[in-house]
Amino acid sequence: MTDIPPLAEGYEISTDAARLDRERVHRWLSTDAYWAIGRAREKQEEAIAGSLNFGVYDTASGEQVAYARVVTDRATFAWLCDVYVDPAVRGKGIGTALVGAVREHLRPYGVRRILLATRDAHGVYAKLGFAALETPEHWMALYL
Repeated sequence: MTDIPPLAEGYEISTDAARLDRERVHRWLSTDAYWAIGRAREKQEEAIAGSLNFGVYDTASGEQVAYARVVTDRATFAWLCDVYVDPAVRGKGIGTALVGAVREHLRPYGVRRILLATRDAHGVYAKLGFAALETPEHWMALYL
């Protein structure tokens, strides 16, 4: 699968971390994203600093409307996380286009596996080629 889903007219995607509205991203994640409720601002800043970041922006206002973060070695592995679309623009395909852009951005690195975890958006990610782990019994986690 190599097609990038089209981004709605009037929006653009950028990997420029300097463009991120860090306050907005922190507010979104720490107050409205089930996986990050209560995340401290300093932890969010550390996560941004150690990751490849993607923002979606309204081209007219410059306002950030979505975010995704990738933890990767840019060689063999990537973990897609913190995908968030502002509720005001949901339903426009922005999240699907964002995740497609992440996938295509990582493709030239030769990354063999992009993992993610979701509680309720399996259908969204499946449209982009994501599937349940074939052998989940091979995977382990250390919870600290």
